[in-house]
Amino acid sequence: MERFFLNLKMERVWQRDYANHAEAQADIADYITNFYNPVRLHSTLGYQSLSQFEQQQAAAL
Repeated sequence: MERFFLNLKMERVWQRDYANHAEAQADIADYITNFYNPVRLHSTLGYQSLSQFEQQQAAAL
C-alpha cells in the first residue's frame, strides 16, 4: 500500500492543483479506475496491468 500511495502522489496529486476536496477526490478516483488498474504496468505482476493479469489468471482456471 505504501508504494501505491507514493505512486499516486508522484503520478497524479503532485502534478495538479485542486480547487477543493471534491475535485481532488474525483480526480484520484479517476486515476485509480481509468489508469492505475487497467493501464499502468506493475512490476510485481510481471510488468502487466492489473486488468491483463486478472484476465490471464481467469483464463488459466
